Amino acid sequence: MHDEPTPAPDGVTGLANDGPAAPSNRSITLSVTMLASAVLLAVLALLPAPYAVSSPGPTRDTLGEHAGEPLITISGAETYNATGELLLTTVSTTGRPGYPSNLLSVVTGWFQGATAVRPVELVFPPDVSQDEFDQSNEAAMVSSQENATVSALEELGYEVPATMTIAGTTEDSGAAGIVQEGDVLVSMDGEPLTTYSQLVDRLFATEPGSTVQLGVLRDGQPVDLEVVTAEREGGGSQLGVYIDPQFDLPVDVSIKIDDIGGSSAGTMFALGIIDKLTPEDEANGAIIAGTGTMDSVGRVGAIGGIQQKLAGARRDGAEWFLAPAANCDEVVGHVPDGLRVVKVETLHEAREAVVAIGAGQGDDLPTCGS
Repeated sequence: MHDEPTPAPDGVTGLANDGPAAPSNRSITLSVTMLASAVLLAVLALLPAPYAVSSPGPTRDTLGEHAGEPLITISGAETYNATGELLLTTVSTTGRPGYPSNLLSVVTGWFQGATAVRPVELVFPPDVSQDEFDQSNEAAMVSSQENATVSALEELGYEVPATMTIAGTTEDSGAAGIVQEGDVLVSMDGEPLTTYSQLVDRLFATEPGSTVQLGVLRDGQPVDLEVVTAEREGGGSQLGVYIDPQFDLPVDVSIKIDDIGGSSAGTMFALGIIDKLTPEDEANGAIIAGTGTMDSVGRVGAIGGIQQKLAGARRDGAEWFLAPAANCDEVVGHVPDGLRVVKVETLHEAREAVVAIGAGQGDDLPTCGS
């Protein structure tokens, strides 16, 4: 007797030299369909989407180096070493001209707490080209650096002379039709004006609706003009003119930062300049992040993307964050664990906050939640 091979089910022999079964038409169709679907989904994920996606961007230490070079370089005055870090914060945004968002980043952004997804037209003007956007961002950064330098030097007691040229007047203001483009403002009510901050201080102390006498140089000749002031938001008066100040800086400050645009780093630039020019070690080892525009008289202004900047600051080790008071409503409820947010309205307040934090006395500083 000898054993017979046992038949396999469905007509498949059980002999060892039989090859694998040929795939059925159904399995081939299914595989092709799945592959086509995967390719289609990959293509769809990379298609441009009409949304702006904002996420935490990189930080930069204004006391440190970037790409092997100091971010802030000062000549014409003695500088001092500093410890700690003063981090400017940024937002990385797709959807801007030249950098469209894709569907994958939009969907991912909806599920990330520190990412904001908004219709692109709410963030970027639809009629602005990539070149126009980049030029605007670069101009804002240059202006931010100049304002930060002026305000920092004046905070330290330097006098920063300025030539104040009229660039135009606002419609229906008391200056319209009286002050001309190209006039150079040199006095107010008989008192010389040599710095821009002098003009701001005097207007702040002027009752709205008052008639002031402006001394200007028009084509090099002195001219006296009478202008009725208007109320300024925040107190005091305004002239209703656009001024293009040209500053004569007593100290040469160079800020090297090529990959970031906009004006929101002004406050941290100014604090970095102050720390480098003072023998006191203000930060004293602390990692302090922050944001805020800075005008030439030391006022901290509101910025966009505060929630993304908070997340980026904490990610990079900051335990303190200096935020514009005007952004506090957006801060409450969105502060990462381990980060304390201090509200500031002026460069002087920001400087005092850094000193207090460096001295271990930051717990009494005003916060956005107080």
